[in-house]
Amino acid sequence: MKIAFSKPSLPAQGAVVVAVAEGGLLSTTAQSLDVETKGSLGRAIAASRFEGKKGQTLTLLAPSGLAASRVLLVGIGKPKDLDAQAAQAFGGNAAAALLTSGETDAAIAIDTFVGQSIAPAEFAAQTAFGARLRSYRFDKYRTKEKKDDKPSLKRLSLLVESQAEAKSSFNRLDKLAEAIDFTRDLVSEPANIINPESLAAQAETLAALGVEVEVLGEKQMRKLGMGALLGVGQGSEHESKLVVMRWQGAEDAKAAPVAFVGKGVTFDSGGISIKPAGGMEDMKWDMAGAATVIGTLRALAARKAKVNAVGVVGLVENMPSGTAQRPGDVVTSMSGQTIEVINTDAEGRLVLADALWYTQDRFKPKFMVDLATLTGAIIISLGHEYAGLFAGDDRLADRLTAAGKAVGEPLWRLPLGEAYDKQIKSDIADMKNVGGREGGSITAAQFLKRFTNDVPWAHLDIAGMAWSKKDTATCPKGATAFGVRLLDRLVADAYEDKGSK
Repeated sequence: MKIAFSKPSLPAQGAVVVAVAEGGLLSTTAQSLDVETKGSLGRAIAASRFEGKKGQTLTLLAPSGLAASRVLLVGIGKPKDLDAQAAQAFGGNAAAALLTSGETDAAIAIDTFVGQSIAPAEFAAQTAFGARLRSYRFDKYRTKEKKDDKPSLKRLSLLVESQAEAKSSFNRLDKLAEAIDFTRDLVSEPANIINPESLAAQAETLAALGVEVEVLGEKQMRKLGMGALLGVGQGSEHESKLVVMRWQGAEDAKAAPVAFVGKGVTFDSGGISIKPAGGMEDMKWDMAGAATVIGTLRALAARKAKVNAVGVVGLVENMPSGTAQRPGDVVTSMSGQTIEVINTDAEGRLVLADALWYTQDRFKPKFMVDLATLTGAIIISLGHEYAGLFAGDDRLADRLTAAGKAVGEPLWRLPLGEAYDKQIKSDIADMKNVGGREGGSITAAQFLKRFTNDVPWAHLDIAGMAWSKKDTATCPKGATAFGVRLLDRLVADAYEDKGSK
């Protein structure tokens, strides 16, 4: 779908989209349309349950007096709450309503409401961004899709006075959208396509944007002593990989980088502790943490962020076989700490243990943030509304929370503590990889903390947020790329060189 910014002039064809605030408050454009259609908009609203609430839509087909084929009214809620996220939802809801409607062209009128705090140009850019995100489709394997189910919308125009300013703002957001779509694609691919080797190859495509990419194989990791990571993948025919991505954007090339670490289990059968068959197909996206890290490095490089950033992802496939890791095995991590493997389905933390230690040991970063679809327990705790946040550093936790709130990717901080740490004490090794059912997400985080070596660190358990089983305003059901916007915003707000954009 092509997106453009044009002067406020109603088109001679296609759909016209206008905003309506809560209580049926019509925008300037909507009022003009109501006059031109001899009160059609007002009568349609009065005869329906449309009140202008967020997410509501109402369509009028070919209203008399207009050249346009239809008018789409989209609710934006209360004007005082109209911010970037509300603008994105406005654009996303409009795109969702028109994407397969048969329309090829649509124009969104950008108006202002009394009390709104977002400028028209930024409102237009954020609206376009929301429409761009909502129009994402992963349809490469559909060969017999009906015409009525295929997208028809080809062109979307944003009608706004300050076109140049809006376009400039959108260009920045469009680069972020490309990184989000790239991440969604990686997570959506089936496990017979995405495996440790092919995912590493996808990471290598970032070299075209100036990212330095290094791929370590099993031989190299064995020399480094990464017994925890290698133990997870030893039952698979696919060789495990560790991918290191470096973006050098700061003025000082030697400045300590920010670091992001991702769990990349390209398929998680559970290993010998095999999962139930029902829903196991979802385990293709157990590499979402790694995909998010790759997508974040792509976003930073695409906008030439003035920061030094490192992304490290551990890529494995957890399969049962004659060579697979067994419950009761003891492995030695890169840190030298030994781990008793009680449950081979608690494998992500083993991958992250070596990836985190490697990252802090080699790069001495300002902080480390790891992302992982780590525990089902976090879904029991928080549902699909928040990602779990665990942190050993309050300032980093506060900055992550603020960034998540700003972009609509919310985090909820959970505790860490000695009592939880005692739950992973092993009788025969330095620790065990599970601590029982109680506080399962917390004991998993406590496990990871042992491999951070006192570097400021935070862990994001995104198991409930990486995949959505329903459509939202800016994301169709499926892969969400949760975390890409959040981490990009974290860097932009707190860690880029002063004076950078």
